[in-house]
Amino acid sequence: MVNVGAVFRHGAVVERPAPRTARALHAHLLALAEHGFDAAPRPIRLTADGREQLTFIPGDVALPPFPHWAMTETALRSVGSLLRRLHDASAAIAVDACAEWPRSLADPEGGTMLCHNDVCPENVVFRDGRAAALIDFDLAAPGRAVWDVAMTARYWVPMLDPTSAAYLHPAGLDAPTRLRILADGYGLSPQERAELPGVVEQATAACRAFVADRVAEGDPVYTKALSERGGWQRWDRIQEWLGTHRDVFTAALSS
Repeated sequence: MVNVGAVFRHGAVVERPAPRTARALHAHLLALAEHGFDAAPRPIRLTADGREQLTFIPGDVALPPFPHWAMTETALRSVGSLLRRLHDASAAIAVDACAEWPRSLADPEGGTMLCHNDVCPENVVFRDGRAAALIDFDLAAPGRAVWDVAMTARYWVPMLDPTSAAYLHPAGLDAPTRLRILADGYGLSPQERAELPGVVEQATAACRAFVADRVAEGDPVYTKALSERGGWQRWDRIQEWLGTHRDVFTAALSS
């Protein structure tokens, strides 16, 4: 949504606007590859006009409204597994403390590992029905693993009331079961499973604030999306639904 119309592919190279943290982020992406994580773009160079060039990753990316193939249980489990691979590699890489990592969707508690923070369907590349790679690390920032899982759950379960989910997702998705499948695919610990429902609520509040800031700045893309998807009443409904179903999610995660 942020870079709409500004990303281009030239054969094996993708050129796009460079984030403020591009230099630190490129170093991190190279370090991920050195630690065996081959499921992210590799940086090529920064251009003089403020853009970056990355390697193109072939595969399929789900765009809204999200197709059934992207919402299967196999796909969901593979997203959790891919995120765990990212975190295992990232945990071994020191975070650049001098970089001004974006805080808009970052874990408010911080952390020593660089999280992706935006593992939405549009940022996951699939092959043969399974998540194969992650793209768009623009919102990466230090945080806890459980925060990144919670952010991912918001998009992939999705952690939305049925009315809100119907805007972009197939009907009939069982949120408690799918939350457990994502946690299983990731290999979430018992302690993190107990924390996850509450962290999802935190992450939802952070996402609402992110949208509010964009709308206040007059961003036409976010303003249009807010209007088309039910306005602030939708956010009120989502947050109420999450709180009402917290015990249901906790039980599903421990079953």
